[in-house]
Order: sequence, then C-alpha cells, then structure tokens
Amino acid sequence: MAKHRIALGISYQGQNYFGWQVQTDRPTVQAQVEKALSQFITVPTQVVCAGRTDTGVHAVNQIVHLDTDATRSDNSWVRGVNSFLPPDIRIKWAKEVAADFHARFDAEERTYLYVLRNHPVHSAILQGLVGWFHLPLDHQKMQEAANYLVGTHDFTSFRSSECQAHSPIRTIHHLTIQKQGNLFVFSIKGNAFLHHMVRNIVGCLVYVGKGKYKPEYMAELLELRDRKYAAPTFMADGLYLSHIHYPTKTGINELIPEVDVADSLSVILNA
Repeated sequence: MAKHRIALGISYQGQNYFGWQVQTDRPTVQAQVEKALSQFITVPTQVVCAGRTDTGVHAVNQIVHLDTDATRSDNSWVRGVNSFLPPDIRIKWAKEVAADFHARFDAEERTYLYVLRNHPVHSAILQGLVGWFHLPLDHQKMQEAANYLVGTHDFTSFRSSECQAHSPIRTIHHLTIQKQGNLFVFSIKGNAFLHHMVRNIVGCLVYVGKGKYKPEYMAELLELRDRKYAAPTFMADGLYLSHIHYPTKTGINELIPEVDVADSLSVILNA
C-alpha cells in the first residue's frame, strides 16, 4: 500500500521533558509522540518537527509530519493518538498533506512567546509555565532595546556555545513586548532561530529593563559578535513555540491560529 504524509499539530508542556529530540534514557516529547503513534497504528513510526524545543520549553503549535500507509480519518488520528499520550502532550489536529510537504524546511516563519512574571514573589500556580524576575522592569526601555534587533543581523552574541548552525545570520520580523498586569509577554517572529537565541535575547532585555544595560547596548552586542558580552541565558519556563507559518499551498495555515499577544496567556493556558 502506498504511503501518504500526515501533518499533526501538537501542544505540550515542556517542564517534564528533556526537550523535543529523542535522547537515550531521558524522557522527551518526540519519544512520547512516536511511541503513541506506533501504538496507535501498530507500526514503528518516526516524525519530523518544525522546530526542536529545549528542556522545559513549551509549545502551543508544534507541527510534525510522518509517512504511513495507515488509513485513518483526521479525527481518528487526533483521538487515537491522544489516547496513548500523557496528559501534558496533545494532538490538536491532523491533516493529510502533499508528499513533498516538510514540517521543518517548508516553514517560512516561526513565532515564540516568552511570558515573564514581574513581581517580588513568584506564583505557585504558574510555576514552570512562566518565567520570573523579582525587580521592577522598565517596559519602555525594553521595547526600545528590542527594536535594535529587528531585521537581518549576525546574532553570534545571542547564540549558545553549543549551537551547530552553520550561519549566525537570522532575520527577526518583529519583536514586541506587552504588559498584562504583572506579566510581560515578549513576542518574537523570525525566519529561524539559533540555539538559545530567544532566551538569550530575553535575558538581555531583562538586563535593560532593570537598568544594567542601556537600550542601545543591543546594537553594540550585534557588532561585538561575542556571547561573553551578553546577559546570561534566561530560564526556559516561560518560553512557548507559538506559531509556524507555511506557504499557502500547503493548506494547513488555517489550522494554526496565530496567537494574539494581547490574549496570549489565555491562549496558552487553553492550548
């Protein structure tokens, strides 16, 4: 029987996993998804994802594809695979796609949200779901600093020492910061991201917000191209892979609602 390609939309909480990618003797999201798929269709199954998330990082809209000769309705894929998954990982939708669709290489834009609680005391309820910083942060100065990073730049100062990307050149299409009560929501959209790039950017913006860096230091960091001059990597807790955009011809964009930053916390908690 001829194989066909299925795309799946997935949401998950990352705090119980050592990232997306399969690892030996460590729980990962990919391992759980592939195990559930294999149990559902009774054949060993592998998936390809749009973006690998690190330990503790969450996803509202992760996209994967798989090749299979199993024939199931879209709803059957969702209900069947979810029945084998732990409750912190959910298949949201399924759709048969063209044989040449690729979850990673066809992605044109990726959007991450970072949700940060700015309060002297962290929330017991939101532990693991949002980042936290105890000192007051200057919203206006953080946004001013963020504006320096929009565009195509060499982001060497914002990549981890373990980053394996061949080029540090990336394009950020927008980087906005909104305040909702005690929460700051950082929204960053780009063509692709380096390892730890978003968390390193958030760390630097927090340094601006607390007054350690001036906003224009972001432009200097881009020119310095050296990780040692930037702030420490910020905690993973509040980071969400929130949206992937694909070419219209793929027919799946309508299944991936873009998160409205003004309502981001509600969307995240209901993902």
